[in-house]
Amino acid sequence: MKLATQPLWLVGFRPFFLLACLAGLALPVLWALVFTGHLALPAAPVAAVQWHAHEMFFGFGWAVMGGFLLTATKNWVQVRGYHGSPLVVLVAAWIFERIGMAFGGGWPAWVFWLSNLAFLGTIVVMLLVTLLRHRQQDSFRDNYFFLLILPTFLAAKLLVLSADHFHTGAVMAVGLFRVAFLVMLERTLTQFMKGVFQVEILRNPRLDGAIKFSALGLVFEPWLPIWLAGGLLLACAMLLLARFTRWRPGLAMTRIDLAVMYLGYLAIALQLLVELAGLLGAHGWTGSVSIHLFTFGVMGLIIPPMLVRISKGHTGRKVVFDAGDKLLIWIMLTGLVVRVVLPQLAPGAYMAWVHLAATCWFLCFAILGGRMLPRLISPRIDGKEH
Repeated sequence: MKLATQPLWLVGFRPFFLLACLAGLALPVLWALVFTGHLALPAAPVAAVQWHAHEMFFGFGWAVMGGFLLTATKNWVQVRGYHGSPLVVLVAAWIFERIGMAFGGGWPAWVFWLSNLAFLGTIVVMLLVTLLRHRQQDSFRDNYFFLLILPTFLAAKLLVLSADHFHTGAVMAVGLFRVAFLVMLERTLTQFMKGVFQVEILRNPRLDGAIKFSALGLVFEPWLPIWLAGGLLLACAMLLLARFTRWRPGLAMTRIDLAVMYLGYLAIALQLLVELAGLLGAHGWTGSVSIHLFTFGVMGLIIPPMLVRISKGHTGRKVVFDAGDKLLIWIMLTGLVVRVVLPQLAPGAYMAWVHLAATCWFLCFAILGGRMLPRLISPRIDGKEH
């Protein structure tokens, strides 16, 4: 059987969603063990906290982002998309990066940087080529946001790996993922609410544009004067909350698969306000509340149901959330409370909360990966090729 015809390599979401589950179940647990002193990184080329941030954003996060965009971009511009050997090369590069981040401290510098830039550099170029070459047939006029943020991820990655600029890189990474989630939520929640409840939610081009452009400006928050950064944080949060009230939240909250997406949306607004409070001098929280509100409240709540929807819908199955799918959502909601809320109430048990939150990620992505595996390695059940 030719590689290009094997189900796993027919479209980008198949291998990369499996890698995302592998990263999601392993990386938080490894970090919890490192953070609490039970495990030492073998030969990491950077400090432990840099490794953790890098791996969650550019290991786990970009496995999700890569799988999503490799699949979505081909549909947006109506082309076949990358499959077969190009996907194998990308997967190999992603794995090479994980090895380099764990063991590359003793490697020659050029080998380490090759391992670290091969995956992201290659996939960014591939995605940009797809969007630019077929720009005239693009279904979404605002895909220029991806044209702007995709190469900027490379800059954020380099800053995260720099001891002197780590915080700047982490803020940029959050900002870039924030823009990507906002673009995605606009499109998907509009479709979901119409498909499930036959209702239209507010889509005002000026409001939508103001939200996305303010979020884009916040990618560069570390370089902005405090008054401008604070103004953008407040403006983006308030605009998001104003739009939320017109997106029929009462109706959406009656369905857990939609409710969790709305909660993820709210977590974006809340994270902006927490970031603003920190900018203004409020530092009385236990743990890195701002960044974990984003990683748990936005990424943690939105990604699992997104993977469920795509893996079912794009393999010809009906997108229905069964008991197992709903369990994933409750596990991640528990993880959010454990990692962000409980440390504020019982800071003395902080180490225990870190371990328990990591356990939630392990359970969620272990269950999700096991459930997705059969459909990702099998042909579509509706007879379509991809």
